[in-house]
Amino acid sequence: MHPIILLLLTVALLSGCSVFGDSGVEIAPYKVLVKEDNYELRHYDRLVLVTTAMDADNQRRNPFGKLFDYISGDNSQAQKIPMTAPVFMEQNEVSSENMSFVLPTNMSLQEAPLPTDPTVALEALDDYTVATITFSGRLKQGNIQRHQALLETWIKSKAFTVIGPAKAAGYNPPFTIPSLRRNEILIPVKKPE
Repeated sequence: MHPIILLLLTVALLSGCSVFGDSGVEIAPYKVLVKEDNYELRHYDRLVLVTTAMDADNQRRNPFGKLFDYISGDNSQAQKIPMTAPVFMEQNEVSSENMSFVLPTNMSLQEAPLPTDPTVALEALDDYTVATITFSGRLKQGNIQRHQALLETWIKSKAFTVIGPAKAAGYNPPFTIPSLRRNEILIPVKKPE
């Protein structure tokens, strides 16, 4: 067999799980409090995030690259940090504002190495309760806005109070088949008392 064909087949086999939806990385743990179809009320005990701003043109490559550099060792300890899922993009009414990677669950905010890039920051979300909707396809603005509107309607139907900005979440590499991707919108809420 021709060496190039063999190489391409090997790469295809090794990346197959990513193409078909399984990224093979740690997913931030949470507890499901309520589940109805594609909607959930979910609780995260703690998320440690490394975050950077999206640029004005909503280009995902630049912020993704900064965050990837951080987990690849561009940090105060030159420490490589495993990739996890999801990748968050904080939403406002028009576009994405920030992109965040979730750090592994065994890494606290105090243990995380400091970013060397001044445009990258660490933050922790403690006792984080969110309403979510899960959907497939690409994380494009139209798809995000459509599902965020559906989630907001569900939130109102449950009489939850929104207490923070929405985040779009992507769980798969960009080469995953769109119909097999796991995407979510998360909106911080509190239940009625």
